[in-house]
Amino acid sequence: MHRGKGMKFVGDSRVPAERKPNIPKDYSEFPGKTEAFWPNFLLKEWMVGAVFLIGYLVLTIVHESPLEKKADPTDAGYIPLPDWYFLFLYQLLKYKYAAGDYVLIGTVIIPGLAFGALMLAPFLDTGLERRPSKRPIATGLMLLGLISVTYLTWESVVTHDWEKAKTQGKIVDVSFDQNDPGYQIYQQQSCVGCHGNTLTGGASGPSLIGTGLKPEEIMKIAKEGKPPGMPPNAFKGSDEELKQLAEFISKLEQK
Repeated sequence: MHRGKGMKFVGDSRVPAERKPNIPKDYSEFPGKTEAFWPNFLLKEWMVGAVFLIGYLVLTIVHESPLEKKADPTDAGYIPLPDWYFLFLYQLLKYKYAAGDYVLIGTVIIPGLAFGALMLAPFLDTGLERRPSKRPIATGLMLLGLISVTYLTWESVVTHDWEKAKTQGKIVDVSFDQNDPGYQIYQQQSCVGCHGNTLTGGASGPSLIGTGLKPEEIMKIAKEGKPPGMPPNAFKGSDEELKQLAEFISKLEQK
C-alpha cells in the first residue's frame, strides 16, 4: 500500500484562497441600470436629503409659523383647526355617523380599517405584475384612499369659516391689573364663561376690550341684556359690585 493512496482532498470554492481588497464591481457594462451602493448611491441620497433639509430650514426662517392668542381654558367657543394634512379627519368628524354618539366610529373604526387595509395590501395582492391594470386590489385601495382624503380635505376647506377662525385666534395685546376689584368681580360672576378669562371674547360673548361704552351703558346692558347672546339680569351681584365692574370694563383699551 502506497502512502497517501485512497485519500481525497476536498476544497470549498466559497472560501477564497487569498484575501482581496473590497473593491466595488465594475458596472460599466450596465450603464444607467445599476451602481455600487457605497459610495455612489448613498452619496446621491445624502445630497438630495441635504437640499430638502436646507430648503425647509430656509422656509421656516423666511415664513414664520402663524401664532394665535394665548390658550384660554375658559373659552369654550374656540374651535381648533388641525394642520392641512389632518383636515380630512377633521371633516370626517363633522358627519352624523362619525361624531356625537358615534364618535368611536369616526375616531377609531374608520381610521383603523383604512390603515389596516394598507397593512394588509401586500397580503391581499401577491401578484408580481407592476402595471396598475393588472393589480385591481392594490390599485382599488390606493384610488379609494386617495379620492377619500382629497374630497374630505377639499370639503373641510370650503366649508370652514376662515374669517371667524381668524378673529377667534387673533392676538390682542391688552394688559390690566388682575388685582383690580372689578376684575375680581368679573371672575366671580358668569362673565368668564362667555367673554373669556382675558375679556377678549369666548363661547358666545364678544370682546370687552375697547368697547367705547360708558359705565352707565355697561350697567344697563348687564341689567337689561343685549341680543343675541346677552340675557337680562345676567349679573347676580349688588349694584355697588356692578358699578365697579362697569368702571373696570370701560377703562380697558387694546394696545
